[in-house]
This record gives sequence, C-alpha cells and structure tokens, in this order.
Amino acid sequence: MRAPKSFRLHIGLFGRRNVGKSSILNALTSQEVSIVSDVAGTTTDPVEKPMELLPLGPVLFIDTAGIDDVGALGEKRIQKTWAALDRTDLGIIVSNSQDWGEFEEKLLNEFKDRAIPTIIVLNKSDIYESKSCLLNSFSSDKVPFVETTATNGKGILELRQTILKNAPEDFINRPSIVSDLVGPGEAAMLVVPIDKEAPKGRLILPQVQSIRDLLDGDSFCMVVKERELREALSRFNKPPKLVVTDSQAFLKVAADTPPEILLTSFSILFARHQGDLPEMVKGAMAIDQLKTGDKVLIAEACSHHPIGEDIGTVKIPRWLSQYVGGKLNIEFTRGHDFPPNIADYKLIIHCGACMWNRREMLSRIMKSRQANVPLTNYGLTIAYSLGIFERALQPFPAALEVYKNLNEKS
Repeated sequence: MRAPKSFRLHIGLFGRRNVGKSSILNALTSQEVSIVSDVAGTTTDPVEKPMELLPLGPVLFIDTAGIDDVGALGEKRIQKTWAALDRTDLGIIVSNSQDWGEFEEKLLNEFKDRAIPTIIVLNKSDIYESKSCLLNSFSSDKVPFVETTATNGKGILELRQTILKNAPEDFINRPSIVSDLVGPGEAAMLVVPIDKEAPKGRLILPQVQSIRDLLDGDSFCMVVKERELREALSRFNKPPKLVVTDSQAFLKVAADTPPEILLTSFSILFARHQGDLPEMVKGAMAIDQLKTGDKVLIAEACSHHPIGEDIGTVKIPRWLSQYVGGKLNIEFTRGHDFPPNIADYKLIIHCGACMWNRREMLSRIMKSRQANVPLTNYGLTIAYSLGIFERALQPFPAALEVYKNLNEKS
C-alpha cells in the first residue's frame, strides 16, 4: 500500500531555469519523471514524485519552476514555486559555480528563516569549475553541498547520502498521535460514526493512523459507533484511559462518557500532531470576539464534493452562527492555495490536515501569526462552540494551561 503524503519527507528542488533541477530529479529517482529540455522554463507547475529512499523510507520529491522566470505567466510559475516552500521539509538549491548569485542567496536565506534543512547542489560540474571562495563560504556557514553532473550520474550517489544525513530529526522520530496519552497495556475507545460522510467500505485516514499508533504503542483499542459507546463502556472491567471521537459526535459522546474518563477528538489529536495545539487553542478562543458579519476563512487541505450536512461547509458555519448570534461572512479555500489577503479575516478555521506533511500546516500557522489572525481547527472550533472545550483539552495539560491562563485574563 502506498504511504500517504503526510508520511513522506517532502524534498523540494529549487533554482533558476535550466540549471538542471529536472535532470537531478530524474537521476535521483532513476526515472524520467520530469521533462528535460534545453529550453528554459520547461517545468511549469511543481512536479511531484513519490518514492522509497532507503533506509530513510517514503519521500516525495517536488520539482519546481525556475525562480527567475519572466513575463505574466512566469510570475504565476514563480508564485507556485514559492508556495512549494510551505510544504518542503528538506530543500535542495540547484545552481552551478558560475551562476550562484542573488536568486540563490534569497532562497538560502528563506530556508534559514524557516529553519528548513538545506543542501546545495552545484550541477554541471563538468562544464563549470568550482570556485574555492564559494565552497569555503558554504563550509563556513555549515551548509552541505554536492557537486554533480546529472547527465552522467556524477555525484548523484553522494547527493543521496547527503539527503539521508540531513533529514529532519522530527521526520525520523515522528511524534505519536495518541499512544503517548494512553500508554502500554491501557485501552482507548475510538468512536467512529458511520454516516453519509463516512467513505464507503473504509475508515478515514486519522482513524486508521490512530489505530496503528495505538498498536505500535502496545495499547488496546476498541472501535465503536457513537450509539454503541455507552454499552461498550459498560463491558469494560477497567475503564479505558481515553475516549477519542469524531468531532461531529462530540455532544453525544461527551454525554455518554463518564467525567473521570479523558475525552478528545481525532481533529484535536491532529491539531497537536500536525500543527501547534497551544497556538490553535488561542485561535479557538478568538471565537468569543466574533461579531455578525465578520469574515471567517474555512480552509481544507484536500478537495472533495460536499454533501448535504458537510462538516466544513454546513455544520461548522451553523454552530458558529448560533454561538455568535448572527450570520458570519464565511469564505472557503481548498488545497495548497492560501489567500494572500488573510489579514482581512477575523479567524481562520482549518481541517486536521491529515493528508499533508506537518511542515505545510506549520507554515500556515506562521503566516497567520505574522498577519495577526488567529487560526484554529475543526475539532477545537466545534468543542468551543458547543461548550465542551475544557473537557476536550483535559488530555493535554500544556494546552489546557494556556486556555485557563487566557480565560483568567479575559
């Protein structure tokens, strides 16, 4: 089974037109993934290639358009290239010893500002002689570099080894989703509604990942529908350590779960796993500041056809309007595109981003913080608007402390 993108290390190739980014990608993957041509600007939209890079595991290479593209269409390509930085875990800047200059330095500084591990590839080394001053500069800045000739494979093996060596620590030792909250030998109850939004014949990704994480943590796991929860709990000789529910069933599950049992939702688990839970807790508390007519952005990572009672387009807007006491001006965005004018919004509400890597979610949190716009996610929004926020945060002491401190100040 193919690993989802959220499990893959995202490796972005950046640089000017015609420096050999696509040739490097083809050499790394041993496949003709990207079209290679002497014509500058052959790569337009980012090209993605998933593969296994052993012993690291599943990775996703992203080949981007040149950052020196020209014209109106070229400007759009450049915007797509810069947007690809938001989901890049490991950046590769492709250039050569002759042309390294302003564009490359701008990229390198951007990677440094975002704390993205970076590798410099000086391609076409058979044509351009290395400049010792440039190599010394990389060495003094402790930026790894590799000299390659993609057309004959020179340096490609060294580049692979450099990628393995510089993979981010948080990818190699991924944090758990839920097992650390339960512990070995303890049980978790997962509440999974089977309704119109449930995919036919399968579970959604956060549910599957949570089950696997619990098994990896040597925890017990029981999966039930919401109407079976009370009966299932009565059959336990020892109560489960934690109940995790789909956020849409929060109210019923909270009513059926004894207060001494910890309770949260899959979405809140992913606010921690994929993002920054304390920051998103602050964002949820901004709901109290909303007024009728305020602009709110609801952002989803993946595209799907909304059904009648869709969580993002129907239920959350309804619950929020009921809480505020008036209609809000709600807009929607899906996929990797993020509005440039986010400062216009009073609140951004994001899905769990289970299909993304964590880097992209953190990039959105960073942009929202820079624009001074609070950002939260679906589960936190639902818990807050339904009045069960504090209980949903009980499993997360640090986040709960943030909530209590802010609540005292307000």
